[in-house]
Amino acid sequence: MNAKIQSEDLDLFYGSFQALKGVNIAIRPQSITAIIGPSGCGKSTLLRCFNRMNELIPGVRTTGRILLDGADVYAPGTRLTQLRKRVGMVFQRPNPFPLSVYDNIAYGPRAHGIKARADLDAIVQRSLRGTQLWDALKDKLHLSALDLPPEQQQRLCISRVIAVEPEVVLMDEPCSALDPIATEHIEELMRELARSYTIVIVTHNMQQAARVSHETGFMLLGELIEFGLTEAIFTAPSDPRTEAYVTGRYG
Repeated sequence: MNAKIQSEDLDLFYGSFQALKGVNIAIRPQSITAIIGPSGCGKSTLLRCFNRMNELIPGVRTTGRILLDGADVYAPGTRLTQLRKRVGMVFQRPNPFPLSVYDNIAYGPRAHGIKARADLDAIVQRSLRGTQLWDALKDKLHLSALDLPPEQQQRLCISRVIAVEPEVVLMDEPCSALDPIATEHIEELMRELARSYTIVIVTHNMQQAARVSHETGFMLLGELIEFGLTEAIFTAPSDPRTEAYVTGRYG
């Protein structure tokens, strides 16, 4: 398998506490991979390793490798702005900037040197179409993004990520702040986006993982216990700890 992004013997420490222990995972391109497990098991920490977001936390130390198209993202000379352009992130709660809808989406392209209004207009339209927001917001581009309802805010945040044309989209509990109908809409959007992007989602919602992902990894106490096709993880797991978690016996 040609992995889009993978970890090799990945360890991560917050000070003296080891949060990740020898994690090896390979994410297929243009697919949805779910990471599940109980709170505090290292799911979000692993996700943030893929674009080195953990380095914003004081005292973090990482060993092992993260490969993006075979190149180590921890190699000396790696430009973090370029890495985070290629590997974008959508957070648990919608976090639009206190700017207009238009300026939220244009923010990233401007930061990467795109200044022409016609180019920005095209990017804004493409990105909003990509998240099925264009028809709803095309006449409201001047409005503050903070005035949008939660589902539209989260879609806007996804639009903001894809505006810079990433290759991988990381989603950390993207539906936890949304109601069931909005969650269903975001899940439909994930399936659409997986045609063009590699998506990795962390979720507490096992039903969501079962619905949307092609492959699933189960984490426990910083270790990747099991990884494989989602159907197999949920119907015939090979590790008794995975079975205990997916059947609700703990977690």
